[in-house]
Amino acid sequence: MPRRVFSGKVVSDACDKSVLVIVVRRVMHPIYKKFINRSKKFMAHDELNSFKVGDLVKIRESRPFSKRKTWEVIKI
Repeated sequence: MPRRVFSGKVVSDACDKSVLVIVVRRVMHPIYKKFINRSKKFMAHDELNSFKVGDLVKIRESRPFSKRKTWEVIKI
């Protein structure tokens, strides 16, 4: 099964070797047929602590690094 890849924006880098990434996607409302924004925050692994708040990054699904962290940052 291929790994999912999302692109998002770093909103927090307070933790060691971790960043919090918000992913915004546009979905169509099932009744009103208008596009609405849905967002979700993902905890991602950043081995070198190289990403800062405001960076646009790509994250990829990976093995579990901890209880909440199952994504890794692949590039800026």
